[in-house]
Amino acid sequence: RYRTTRVLPWEIGRKGSGLWVEVPPGTAFDVSIPRPLWWAFDPHDPRYLKAAALHDELLKLGWDRVTAAAVFHCALVADGVPRARRLAMLLAVMLWRYR
Repeated sequence: RYRTTRVLPWEIGRKGSGLWVEVPPGTAFDVSIPRPLWWAFDPHDPRYLKAAALHDELLKLGWDRVTAAAVFHCALVADGVPRARRLAMLLAVMLWRYR
């Protein structure tokens, strides 16, 4: 598990959309990747942390899984995660629950 140390602001949609979400400091989150897949998707890869924090916060706020997954995907794009890896992770968060 990780914990945010400062506010994590994120603009939803296109730049200038005006729709913002903030993950408060001290928010606990994790990168829920099943252990058998750690060889391919390291849950401690720093490129995944922002996306995971945003995704978990949106679900906690009551957003639906598909919309939260889309924001997760946008954050992965912003942090330079390669396309094939992003798409696999996007499908995983849309379709499966790990807990």
